[in-house]
Amino acid sequence: MTMLRDPSRKYRAFPQINLPDRQWPTRTITAPPRWLSTDLRDGNQSIIDPMDAVKKNRFFDLLLEVGVKEIEVGFPAAGATEFDFIQGLVRSGRIPDDVMVQVLTQSREDLIARSFESLEGARAAIVHLYNAVSPAWRQIVFNMSRDEVRAIAIKGAKALRDEAAKRPGTDWFFEYSPETFSTAELDFSLEVSEAVMDILQPTPDHPLILNLPATVEAATPNVYADQIEYFGRNIPRRDSVVISLHTHNDRGTGVAAAELGLMAGADRVEGCLFGNGERTGNCCLVTVALNMYTQGIDPNLDFSEIDRVIETVEYCNQIPVHQRHPYGGELVFTAFSGSHQDAIKKGFEAHNKQNDELWRVPYLPIDPADLGRSYEAVIRVNSQSGKGGFAWVLEQDQGLKLPKKMQAHFSKYVQQLADELGRELNAEDIWQVFRKTYHMKTPNRRFRLVDYDETRASDGTRLFTGTIEVDGQEQRVSGRGNGLISSVLATLEASFGLKLDVVDYTEHALSSGTEARAAAYVECTREDGSTVWGVGIDPDVATASVRAIVSAANSALA
Repeated sequence: MTMLRDPSRKYRAFPQINLPDRQWPTRTITAPPRWLSTDLRDGNQSIIDPMDAVKKNRFFDLLLEVGVKEIEVGFPAAGATEFDFIQGLVRSGRIPDDVMVQVLTQSREDLIARSFESLEGARAAIVHLYNAVSPAWRQIVFNMSRDEVRAIAIKGAKALRDEAAKRPGTDWFFEYSPETFSTAELDFSLEVSEAVMDILQPTPDHPLILNLPATVEAATPNVYADQIEYFGRNIPRRDSVVISLHTHNDRGTGVAAAELGLMAGADRVEGCLFGNGERTGNCCLVTVALNMYTQGIDPNLDFSEIDRVIETVEYCNQIPVHQRHPYGGELVFTAFSGSHQDAIKKGFEAHNKQNDELWRVPYLPIDPADLGRSYEAVIRVNSQSGKGGFAWVLEQDQGLKLPKKMQAHFSKYVQQLADELGRELNAEDIWQVFRKTYHMKTPNRRFRLVDYDETRASDGTRLFTGTIEVDGQEQRVSGRGNGLISSVLATLEASFGLKLDVVDYTEHALSSGTEARAAAYVECTREDGSTVWGVGIDPDVATASVRAIVSAANSALA
């Protein structure tokens, strides 16, 4: 079996919605929705090994920490494990007063009764009723007419009403899902939902949640938005209804569908952290929330420690968060490309200098620090990286701010190492090759500064006297010049016949406080006109400059 050259023989384009005066394309999202996490229900039923009580409790605690106020905690009629977990939450008193738990049930009287029993003693709770309404399910799965499917919903709604009446100590809320809404006729979804409303009699103070799921994503997000806007315009007593979205990701656009659905007038979003769920998953709550955050909207969910959130989600689901997953993936704040690295580096530098807090760093839609990520992880180096990448890593890891020309000089050594190793270079790799290149470690250097003294002569010149280790043997040397650097150059020429001319010299502080150090960089030319570089690091800036000249001397003789 292969892909068809004419797929229209087997598949049909999803029909458009007749909504010529649609309003959602001109709207923007200006406030966060109500959020419902279904990680413990929809997410849990989608993993190979469903969570045990320990993992479910850990996940529940995480959702509370993140700030989720509505949590679908399970399907109590599915078995003892689900029922006991839900009852345990209620009896333990671990549900905060501002949090409502929710349970899901099919439209069967015995399952509905069992669901209410699991919530016995709760201060407030939501019972979520569903039945499928689309043609494929009516005709293929159930072999039922529209009237028969509507009757299932009505019977379930009556059971909700009656079971709640038996337990007046709990503040009961109801949710109804015309399951498979996105592939059902809009007039029938409205008809069934209105029939449920007639039974439950919602009010503005006690609204009914009508969840409109894209149970299987079958069209582009704009079609789903049209469906939501059409439904919201035509459902009676709109002020007594909360329209909730439950998008799946079969076409890869679950997040987009949820966002357009909010623009179309929805009030609530259901989903899972990092998009776990059946098949390709549910809408990712993290992505939708942080998309809002990058538009200046407080989503009322806190992902300040996103790595800890990921750790818990991966432990409980036993599914890794993909390295490229928006916001949370290991590589989403990482640049390997040289041009990207250079732009990010310049962006950070500009941001640190500007007076306002407005975030404008190329390639980074959000400040990684807002999510608890460190800047050190933003730029990483491999064989595709340019000089901006390793320069950024050296600056973040060692505090070194290499001159532009020195970056270009050092880049070939980084590239060579990356090619040799055939992998990404970490900060330690780069630091070690830097120390080797500029002779800051013993095995590959002829000269090592031991100590020195500088005095001013009566004629204004400077006399450098010191001890330099040459090929492992200490040697006293001296030289005279107009300043410290020129006297060191004179010493090298007089003692070793090495003539160097300084072309450029820069220095900067590495840190502040009692343990402050300085870094000095020197560009020199040899008699043949070739260029060598040296670097020196020392608590004393003058000594750092001497070490830089000695480093350049080692490079000249290498």
